[in-house]
Amino acid sequence: MKLEEKISLETLDDKQFKIRISEPENYIEAVLTHYLHNSKNGISHFYKKDAIAFTKEILEFKYPEENVTLKVAEEALQYGIFDTFEVPFPPNDNPKFKFIDLFAGIGGFRLALQNLGGKCVFTSEWDKEAKRTYKANFGETPFGDITKEKTKSYIPDGFDILCAGFPCQAFSIAGKRGGFEDTRGTLFFDVAEIIKRKQPKAIFLENVKGLRNHNGGRTLATILNVLRNDLGYFVPEPQIVNAKDFGVPQNRERIYIVGFHSSTGVNEFSYPKPLDIRTSFADIKEKEVPATKYYLSTQYMQTLENHKARHESKGNGFGYQIIADNEIANAVVCGGMGRERNLVLDHRITDFTPTTHIKGTVNREGIRKMTPREWARLQGFPDNYLIPVADASAYKQFGNSVAVPAIQATANEILKLLINITKTNDNGE
Repeated sequence: MKLEEKISLETLDDKQFKIRISEPENYIEAVLTHYLHNSKNGISHFYKKDAIAFTKEILEFKYPEENVTLKVAEEALQYGIFDTFEVPFPPNDNPKFKFIDLFAGIGGFRLALQNLGGKCVFTSEWDKEAKRTYKANFGETPFGDITKEKTKSYIPDGFDILCAGFPCQAFSIAGKRGGFEDTRGTLFFDVAEIIKRKQPKAIFLENVKGLRNHNGGRTLATILNVLRNDLGYFVPEPQIVNAKDFGVPQNRERIYIVGFHSSTGVNEFSYPKPLDIRTSFADIKEKEVPATKYYLSTQYMQTLENHKARHESKGNGFGYQIIADNEIANAVVCGGMGRERNLVLDHRITDFTPTTHIKGTVNREGIRKMTPREWARLQGFPDNYLIPVADASAYKQFGNSVAVPAIQATANEILKLLINITKTNDNGE
């Protein structure tokens, strides 16, 4: 067998192999990439057994004439038979702490905590296109559906922080205390269950601002009751944090929930204060004139104007909005509204020849959508962050993402307390 020949996981397809795991999850890539990223630390044993077994299957498929044993497969892993992924954001070699990334999206939490010296030891995300973007940037394929026990079984012990931008769901708690068992059937239950099993030192949850009043306030009340009373974490009052206060020109309010394990002794926490930095769209605007496809057609503009006029006649404030260069953007969100409320004027266009099939002609006022790269910048992603998907998926992914600078500022406050605890314990105090 030619072990010197590299095998790229980019070309592997689960359907090619006789998989031991029957669930429709891409466990092969997830297990192998997690093993490879943790092969030099104590986390690797959580993935090693299946990593060797999957390697054996892959080698048997690639070299059908060879007698591939588990020992040969293990040697192949140690030899480095798989591509190691030249990626923009590789894991830290000497991490200061470990964390897991649930409902990971495209890695906003991961990017923020890696910037602070952390090491992600487990990640999960169910969306196929988001997983593609995540892998392109971090070299690791997220595990899939976190509600599945098989997926949960891969979560290692001993990590410090649990991060999760979990979706908001209502709980059926009429006439009940609203505790742990009452959250069954929701995605928060899975987060709570993982916290209960793994007992991380700290938790960091993010959600839409509307969680505060969701289901008449009962949803948030139940979440806090579970974290504080059922799981025993110190959880200060959640705070609405705005991305615009942390160096990005986007008015994006999200609720942050932070918690500390009782063993840490933490009983006080302050969210980060807004930075004295003011930015505008001009700071993240494309340096070169964007492609003509981003400029709106005359018919599309007419439709938007008619739609806005109808709502204005009813006293509503709905409709498209043009962001001036010296202004900040509205929140970037999924769907057409996220783009239509963040249109910009860009008169640099010189070629008005349509590059896509549009109705009407390209407008002459210079009105265009922001580009996916501009949305990435609005969320605090650096320019070396890769966007390997089509525009439609990119808008969705950045619209669903967290604002990296705001996450990083909050995580830094969490780490200050955890590091102080470690220093105190090391000094025997």
